[in-house]
Amino acid sequence: MGLFGFGKKKDKKEAEPVEPVDEDKVAAEEANAIAKAQSAETVLAEPSREYEGRGEERGPWDVNDDNVPDYDDYLDLGAYYLPFLQGIELRIKANRATRQVLGSTITYGASSLEIEAFAAPKTMGLWDDVRADLLEANKNASETEGVFGTELKLPVSVKGGKTVETRIVAVDGPRWMLRGIFSGKAAVDPDSPETEALNKFFADIVVERGDEPLAPRDLIPMHPPVAPAERKAAKAAAAAAEGQDGGKEHFKDIPDNKPKGPLSQDQTTEVKTTLARGPMFSEVR
Repeated sequence: MGLFGFGKKKDKKEAEPVEPVDEDKVAAEEANAIAKAQSAETVLAEPSREYEGRGEERGPWDVNDDNVPDYDDYLDLGAYYLPFLQGIELRIKANRATRQVLGSTITYGASSLEIEAFAAPKTMGLWDDVRADLLEANKNASETEGVFGTELKLPVSVKGGKTVETRIVAVDGPRWMLRGIFSGKAAVDPDSPETEALNKFFADIVVERGDEPLAPRDLIPMHPPVAPAERKAAKAAAAAAEGQDGGKEHFKDIPDNKPKGPLSQDQTTEVKTTLARGPMFSEVR
């Protein structure tokens, strides 16, 4: 009893009512203390290295995502479907010897976006390891937090002795990783309309990994662009001929000699310009 001061009788003066506790004030002080603690935790916490939006509210998307957008009017490149963006130019990167398509580059204003899709392990993402390899191989590379999680800033030397700043992003999906290399304004000015447009373009891409066995870091097989009208006509013809809808009939024409190896630029490539391919890219100049 003595521990809490209730062992002695109080005199009249002591028996007078004690000033009541202001419960609202106490609650406010506790709330402020909690808010300060949470604020401190937020400041001290390491930046998130995981892009959490894919497949829920934003892409890049997988063809099997519940919320995947309608990509019927996208341009089909085999590994992924590209959305429409008025005023872009599309270039296709291919192996000079085999003519196998390796990737694509979108040019928009003074900016560009190079896009490649890679196979990834079933149980884990690929971007953390790839990013670590790039950092180790390029002493001028640095990490930064961006729209798509942890991104890389990488200066690249080009012909003429100039240095171009690039922004490398990647998003892990189900057994795939989609990588984008931004250059121009989209790499250095986060407030540029070109940056906003190409960020949205990358986020709207729909990836089709396919069921073919591929080693991690292999490029997912691609093919020359197929416009929506061509794809729909081929789909209807195949359905009529075989009595079924395969959805990717043009995969049968993909060569078996797929490019292999890590994510490097040592493939011998050439750039081919794809002009208007039906209504999808009718605005391309």
